[in-house]
Amino acid sequence: MNAIIQSFESLLSNGVPIILDGGLATEIEAQGHVLGTDLWSAELLRNNPQSIIDAHRAYFDAGANCTISASYQATIAGFVALGLNPEEAKALILKSVELAVMAREEFLQANSGIEIRPLVAASIGPYGAFLSDGSEYTGDYKIDDAGLIEFHYQRLHWLDRSGADILACETIPCLQEAKVLHALLEETNTPSWVSFSCKDNKHLVDGTPIKDCASLFAGHKQVKALGINCTSPVYINSLIKEIKQVTPQQSIVVYPNSGEVYEASDNSWHGTATPLECGQAARTWMQNGANIIGGCCRMGPAHISEIKRSLII
Repeated sequence: MNAIIQSFESLLSNGVPIILDGGLATEIEAQGHVLGTDLWSAELLRNNPQSIIDAHRAYFDAGANCTISASYQATIAGFVALGLNPEEAKALILKSVELAVMAREEFLQANSGIEIRPLVAASIGPYGAFLSDGSEYTGDYKIDDAGLIEFHYQRLHWLDRSGADILACETIPCLQEAKVLHALLEETNTPSWVSFSCKDNKHLVDGTPIKDCASLFAGHKQVKALGINCTSPVYINSLIKEIKQVTPQQSIVVYPNSGEVYEASDNSWHGTATPLECGQAARTWMQNGANIIGGCCRMGPAHISEIKRSLII
């Protein structure tokens, strides 16, 4: 049986949550690969593409019906710094989507009973991911708007024409970058989501209230969902409510990190470190309005399997 091809928007409207994958680098490292360069998992686009296919496939097998490409840190400037020319950089950036599509086709061939074809989201990481200095968790870029536009423009438009189902603008830490992406996404044809990196239950890591960013994207013709990623799970329910207060009809995407925190009093870790904790938390995220749910750093296939089990009745 051929899986039905449905758009991102049609899946959002059917009332069933879209299950995202977990941390791509988390699964690649679990396979035994070492990610020690500034390009992180994007380095494997050059020297071990099969590891990326295998990671995507692991998440499809775990129950994800949307995977995010290995383009988070795949940037023109990053590849040029390694001696590649811009055309070679373009080929590798587009290859990230091609590998996700290959993993999807392998999964569909092995699972003839799947009714809906899974989605592929093209990751558009923040400027801070290219800097590789942790500034996607501070928003302290020291760059003007023109520089940010130059950084994002070409890659964004290449991925817009890549055949991906969604453009996933991820881990956005500051209002400045949100405003730049707001303008650039107006020119794209592929539906998108924008998710923010947050420091607490109300603010992006640069201190901007998430309500201000949500208001910015209200009514945007291409941005179909707003949300949070690579943020502690303890803040997710409050952040969902903040977004809903200003854009009540907006679809919500959440894929936090594990949020593991050490408690010295009983020598334990707390967060969503175990799949069971993750599944329990995900159910509350859905109850509060999230309809695209997955994981980020240190969330692996077992976490995604438990999220699906907890959310799909």
